[in-house]
Amino acid sequence: MADVESRNGWAASGWFETSQVDDGRGAAESAAASGPALIVIVGGDGTLRASAEVLAGAGIPLGLVPAGTGNLFARELRLPVNNLGAAVATAFAGVDRHADMGRAVLTRQNGEQEERAFLVMAGIGLDAHMAAHTNQRLKKRIGWLAYSDPIARSILGNKQFDMFYTLDDNPEVSMRAHTVIVGNSGSLTAGLLLIPAATVDDGFLDAVVFRPRGGGGWTNIGYRLTFNRVLHRTRFGRLVARLTPQPRAIRYAQAKTMRVRFREPQEIQLDGDPNGTVIGATLTIVPRALTIRVDPKRVASPELKRRKQSG
Repeated sequence: MADVESRNGWAASGWFETSQVDDGRGAAESAAASGPALIVIVGGDGTLRASAEVLAGAGIPLGLVPAGTGNLFARELRLPVNNLGAAVATAFAGVDRHADMGRAVLTRQNGEQEERAFLVMAGIGLDAHMAAHTNQRLKKRIGWLAYSDPIARSILGNKQFDMFYTLDDNPEVSMRAHTVIVGNSGSLTAGLLLIPAATVDDGFLDAVVFRPRGGGGWTNIGYRLTFNRVLHRTRFGRLVARLTPQPRAIRYAQAKTMRVRFREPQEIQLDGDPNGTVIGATLTIVPRALTIRVDPKRVASPELKRRKQSG
């Protein structure tokens, strides 16, 4: 790291460590108080999320050195993953790109509310069950494959819940669902594209709802997840998607503000970290909340990406 600093004209860095009692917020506060020109965050999506709660709107460029299990936000920004040297070099010599941040106001069963940030996804149902019930030791050893057991249990059980949701200023709608995921970005590990329209800098939140009736519904969901990248990122795929009826088992939505409430308390996760149970949540987008250092060779403007996708 010292070599990269000196080679790019930077002074020696200060170090601010997280701990068992600090998930990143305290370290980020201390780092910001030192008046830095750049803050480099080393960790996974959870550490980045906690840091973002403190650093959003501060205008301090953030370099990311991915060191978690999924590193979904870094992958969405096409940052180096599993390459420490390249990640550090990008942090010190990259260009700035703005990114949105999700904000969640969680309503607990006793009526109390808590405000949290998320950068990747907020999930209720299968997504939250995975975060809360995956063996953490196994997760550290084999990564995302550790989710296979809670996924299988959730699919076989097919437990669904009653929810009521509102998109922006539209009327409230009721629905039974198995899983609800609201994303600022749309990709999962293993190259799966969960929410095709989600982009980290478009000023919107995108949601996907799973509501399978049985095995056939899960088959349709599996098909969509397997082929989403082809269906939405190629010209032929988009043509096929337009001509193919959307399965009932999976639905998409987009808004700047999404409100959900439940008949019974539901588990919720934010960027892969369990956040207890809620009876409701208000999710909003904070446009251009963060400034992230990215590789100039691997970034395109939103306008250029849209032209490529529509062409």
